[in-house]
Amino acid sequence: MESGFNKIDPTGINENAFKLIGSDWMLVTAGEPEAYNMMTASWGGLGVLWSKKVCFCFIRPTRYTYQFMEKSENFTLCFFEEQYRKVLEFCGSKSGRDVDKTASTGITPVAGPSGAVYFEEARLVLVCKKIYYQDINPDNFIAPDIQENYTLKNYHRMYVGEITACLTK
Repeated sequence: MESGFNKIDPTGINENAFKLIGSDWMLVTAGEPEAYNMMTASWGGLGVLWSKKVCFCFIRPTRYTYQFMEKSENFTLCFFEEQYRKVLEFCGSKSGRDVDKTASTGITPVAGPSGAVYFEEARLVLVCKKIYYQDINPDNFIAPDIQENYTLKNYHRMYVGEITACLTK
């Protein structure tokens, strides 16, 4: 496998998904090697849907990464060791419209066979093919406190991706 990664079945991920996504954070990347963007996210999940191993992530239409997700067939979720926390903080606080995040952070992009971009420094990579999306509809909020996440009414789009490759180091 390229760049020192080993390919495993997603069922071989022996980590707590709540910690992996919610605490450790992930870097969502969409686009092609010539033009891509990434953003840090802590909302999402892993599971089984329609008999497929899937992940889901959420992106606001105002985010620069959104336009890349809309155009791309594939996207990646990258997970890093704690030493890359500042990289994740940077990628979550700066827009790719204004700054070249790859150059600014020094992480190394890798293009997989599908053309999806991930990063050499990641310890776990999920390569995903988009299979569904759904816009968050505030009319469907049952718990009233959820609305507190949307004071600007900028509701996310949820993307479901079939995991086509799982790469580890």
